[in-house]
Amino acid sequence: MTLLRILAAAAMLFASACAGGEEGGVAPEEAPVVIETASGPARFVVEIADEPEEMSRGLMFRRELADDAGMLFVYEQPRRASMWMKNTYIPLDIIYIRTDGTIARIAEMAEPHSLDTIPSGEIVAAALEIRGGRAGELGIEPGDLVRHPLIDRN
Repeated sequence: MTLLRILAAAAMLFASACAGGEEGGVAPEEAPVVIETASGPARFVVEIADEPEEMSRGLMFRRELADDAGMLFVYEQPRRASMWMKNTYIPLDIIYIRTDGTIARIAEMAEPHSLDTIPSGEIVAAALEIRGGRAGELGIEPGDLVRHPLIDRN
């Protein structure tokens, strides 16, 4: 993520907070992901992967990822999902999210460059990739609620 994109995302978050709501006035693609953990909310500025090309590339070739950054993969239809770490240089935590917004599974510290598939284990609506080890640091656990306008809550 370029410095300009980071600054733009920070400005959007500030503007939305000033507008009286966490996500009020912010387009869904620019809204933060908020995970409600036992120790409080964890916020991430995310890039959205909802097109096939974006989903295929994901966070490949990135050399770093900020502690509060990530990529949200939004599936057109809920499905059993899986990911791999081909051409991914940094370890990631992969958080699979059900249609009701709760976390189904967390694959912690996925190994860079691995071709092993990392399955969701059940039908999910989305997946969130964050810096490896971050889920544990923040106390993010299966069952926690993930809030973002692009995640259905059926």
